[in-house]
Amino acid sequence: MSVRVVLVDDHQLVRSGVRAELGADVDVVGEAGDVDEAVRVITATKPEVVLVDVHLPGGGGGEVIRGVHAQLPGVRFLALSVSDAAEDVIGVVRAGARGYVTKTIDGATLTDAIVRVAGGDAVFGPRLAGFVLDAFAGGEADAADDELDQLTPREREVLRLIARGYTYREAAQELVLSDRTIESHVSSVLRKLQLSNRRELARWAAGRRIV
Repeated sequence: MSVRVVLVDDHQLVRSGVRAELGADVDVVGEAGDVDEAVRVITATKPEVVLVDVHLPGGGGGEVIRGVHAQLPGVRFLALSVSDAAEDVIGVVRAGARGYVTKTIDGATLTDAIVRVAGGDAVFGPRLAGFVLDAFAGGEADAADDELDQLTPREREVLRLIARGYTYREAAQELVLSDRTIESHVSSVLRKLQLSNRRELARWAAGRRIV
């Protein structure tokens, strides 16, 4: 019997691609592109597993989980994201996700991960599992800190790209935003974190294992 799944991602093309790659063991019963829509669709369809992106309009994967958990505690969540940053992994796991895989995953492996999560397993990529083990063992990898909590999900995405050495133009292309919007986000991040320039920002991000 197929696992009933809802896909939550703010890009229609990504959802279509994921749907096309999933095997016969998975039955996609709904899709959503933002937090509010996701909560409505999940509540209406009552899937076994929700495949959810970490960063979404209206909040993120954690907000989706918190929005339905009390009403539908049996629904399991598997995060699927382009991000492999520790704070994203740990944040969504603390919200209640049963696993986390990145978008480099192939269709067969993703199908297997969904089936395993539906069966009660916790599924993580090899590198990502270490973040979770460190965090819940009280290690250094923390979900966030007070400074990081000030940033919006979009600002965190911009921070990560800029800290990795992306130019404003390259970051804009990656996130499908304008150069000016990227510049505005960087200015906001620098102001909130009380940093002076991109070099300080890169050191700050590296110190928190965000890069």
